[in-house]
Amino acid sequence: MRTPPSLLSLTIEKAVLNLSHFSDLSPLPDHILLDLFLRTIKAGKLNEKVLKLFMATGKDEVLILIQTLNIKHILTPVLPTKDIKDSDIDIVIGALQPDLTSFLNEWRPVFSRFHLIIVKDPDLKEQLNIPEGFDHHVYTKPDIEKAVGASSTILFSGYSCRYFGYLVSKKKYIISIDDDCLPARDNEGNLVDPVAQHITNLTTPATPFFFNTLYDPFRDGADFVRGYPFSLRSGVTCALSCGLWLNLADYDAPTQALKPQQRNSQYVDLVMTVPARALLPVSGINIAFEREMVGPALFPALRLAREGKLRWETIEDIWSGMCAKVICDHLGLGVKTGLPYVWRSDKGDPIESLKKEWQGVKLMEEVVPFFQSVRLPRTATTTEDCVAEMAKSVRERLGSVDPVFNHAADAMLQWVKLWKSVGSVSSTPGDEGVGSSDEDYSGGESEAPECSRTPPVDRELKDKLFRKYGGYISTLKHEFSKKKKKGTLPKEARQILFDWWSVHNKWPYPTV
Repeated sequence: MRTPPSLLSLTIEKAVLNLSHFSDLSPLPDHILLDLFLRTIKAGKLNEKVLKLFMATGKDEVLILIQTLNIKHILTPVLPTKDIKDSDIDIVIGALQPDLTSFLNEWRPVFSRFHLIIVKDPDLKEQLNIPEGFDHHVYTKPDIEKAVGASSTILFSGYSCRYFGYLVSKKKYIISIDDDCLPARDNEGNLVDPVAQHITNLTTPATPFFFNTLYDPFRDGADFVRGYPFSLRSGVTCALSCGLWLNLADYDAPTQALKPQQRNSQYVDLVMTVPARALLPVSGINIAFEREMVGPALFPALRLAREGKLRWETIEDIWSGMCAKVICDHLGLGVKTGLPYVWRSDKGDPIESLKKEWQGVKLMEEVVPFFQSVRLPRTATTTEDCVAEMAKSVRERLGSVDPVFNHAADAMLQWVKLWKSVGSVSSTPGDEGVGSSDEDYSGGESEAPECSRTPPVDRELKDKLFRKYGGYISTLKHEFSKKKKKGTLPKEARQILFDWWSVHNKWPYPTV
């Protein structure tokens, strides 16, 4: 038999519906005030006026709940990623084949909305064939030499040419897809839009400090599991999204040679944050990133003595990805992997490639322990600083192991210089024929993780509230984050908010 509601419960429910008529809630006992506050949120009645009414009580319990739920005067979270425009995105394609007609026509339903940066392999002699209907800019060997110099220690040949696209882009987000990839289809046969999924990954928080066994808690239908600390549920900014691919699996040459017929046919519908201090083999085949945050850490540095152009013959993206992951951990940024998928065409002979890649297979036994143990100084507060410090450690600890590491350290330092001159969003777009006339974006310098900036609170009181209201907080926080903003602000107001966000994006919370 169902227990009838108490008189107190009925009174609170009635009060929720009539909060607009109250002018002072401070006389209410603490437990009634908290219950009223949580029911107000659950009922969708918390507007700016009501929020001020609760804050005016000055009760620590209420203020801590407001802080925990990240509730601000503007109730819909003010995120720079809520209204992503097509003009905020560049799609970078490294062209190793001259005829891109079939490739781009397959991608037309997805790519036609965006600006494409197509970087031609400097060793490719034939003219590129690009179908009509795409907003694109092609960069060739003369463009590369004009920007970085013919004597540069950085080589942009093969798929390393994609990095030049990262360098000259002026957009906030970069999606990188190789020219031997086609659109994939999910388990229901629907065409996968990798741009939309990558942007979703980048614009929702990552959770690197505690593994969620339901994977990404910010996806529809998921949430944080029991036992997940509430103090970590706000997550951190996701700076790098690493997609996967069907058909040709990302094996190394020895494995592919032993299993020549094996293909990846499993479309796994999940996204997960890579835990802090865990490494992963990032591949430039299908990635996306926030350019100002992680772009300076993605570079062609480590090149094998007999390095080729095909997937089994290179190691530069593996090295670059490990650098990026260590730097993201240091700066308090997140990395996600999983969706989206692309479909990868067969290319190359693993047996022949093994002769070129074997040096890299052996070097990985030195590379992985290095990245597992390297620590960057606290004085390194920007991605460029981190790359420079990383180069110093590479030279000191790996320089005597193999000459390729000294060359990698040189290339990393030169990349930092190039990024500050050619790649900086503060440089004039279109200078010396490099870059485009797209509007600039500036995310500001990277700073310490947000958790170090959290104002001190009464830990005992906060723990007590979590124990009592933890279930409410998880549900409400998830529902609250999905509320849609109504109406459109005038252009001047949006610019003021954007300027404010550029300065305060690392700590966009009230100090009351």
